[in-house]
Amino acid sequence: MNFKRLASYLLLKIIWYYQKYISPDHSPFSKYHPGGYCKYYPSCSEYARLSIIKYGPLKWSIKWIYRILRCNPFSKWWIDNP
Repeated sequence: MNFKRLASYLLLKIIWYYQKYISPDHSPFSKYHPGGYCKYYPSCSEYARLSIIKYGPLKWSIKWIYRILRCNPFSKWWIDNP
């Protein structure tokens, strides 16, 4: 298994764990946020998951950091596909 596949696999597992047990949009806590917690669609964790699958771990990290920097109280709701 090469480095790119191993890194992608580990990152996807971390995101899966986060979505399943911690995320306010995907975990059992989502019942407390019926309209969704994240102002972007897809949510940041789903965006990260889709970006890793589409671009790999290196380009994903750049796209994800840019996405996180755009998330602030002054940004508007929008659809942002990877």
